[in-house]
Amino acid sequence: MAGHSQFKNIMHRKGRQDAQKSKIFGKLAREITVAAKLGTPDPNMNPRLRAAVIAARQENMPKDNIERAIKKAIGSDGENYDEIRYEGYGPGGVAVIVEALTDNRNRAASDIRSFFTKSGGNLGETGSVSFMFDRTGIIEYDRSVASDDAVLDAAIEAGADDVISSESGHEIYASTESYRDVAKALEAKFGEPRKAALIWKPQNTVSVDDETGEKLLKLMDLLNEHDDVQNVYANFEVSDALLAKMGG
Repeated sequence: MAGHSQFKNIMHRKGRQDAQKSKIFGKLAREITVAAKLGTPDPNMNPRLRAAVIAARQENMPKDNIERAIKKAIGSDGENYDEIRYEGYGPGGVAVIVEALTDNRNRAASDIRSFFTKSGGNLGETGSVSFMFDRTGIIEYDRSVASDDAVLDAAIEAGADDVISSESGHEIYASTESYRDVAKALEAKFGEPRKAALIWKPQNTVSVDDETGEKLLKLMDLLNEHDDVQNVYANFEVSDALLAKMGG
C-alpha cells in the first residue's frame, strides 16, 4: 500500500510540474466530452462525467470550459475519440498501463510504442500486464475534512473496501460495482472529494535503483506529456532522494 501512495506522489509530481495549463485543460475537456457522450450529460447521473468534472475543478478549469466540453458531446459536430488501453514493460521490467483518448489510433500507437522502445522497455498486447493491477474506485479527501476514525467509520458504512489515511489525505477504495454508491454516500457526508475515479491499482510494487528509476520517471513524463494520454499507471517505487533530484 505504501508503494501505491508513493507512486501516486510521482504522478502528482508530474501534474504539478506540467506548466502547460492549456494542455491539461485540453485533456480534461476531452475526457468530459467522451464521458458525456457515453452516458447522460448530467454529472449527477453519470459517475464518469462527475469524476471528470471534479478533476477539472481541482485544476481550476473555468466553468465555461467545462460546460463547453459537455455541450460538445450533445452536438453532432464534436470530435470522435477512441478509448484505448496500452500495456507494456518499462525499464527494469516494470509494468505500465497507459489510458488514451485519441482521434488517430495509428499515431497514438506509434508514438507510445516509440516511447517504450526508447526507454528500454517494450509495448505488449492488451492484457499483458493488467493482471498485476486491480481495477478499483478511489475517492480522495484532504486530511482536514475529518479525523481518521470518522472517515473510516463513514467508509465502512458506505460499503468501501479499504481506507488509507496519511499526512497527504484520506484515500477510500471501493469495488467497481460499489464505487458509485460509496462516492455518493461520502459526498453527502463530507462534501465534494478532491478526486473520485476508477483507477488501475498495482497489486504489488517493485523497488528500483536510482538509475532505473530515472529512466522510468522520464518515460512517465514522456507519456503524460502526449496529448492523447489521459492516465498512466505503473507498479514501481523509487527513492525519496531520486524524487527530490527529479523535482518531486
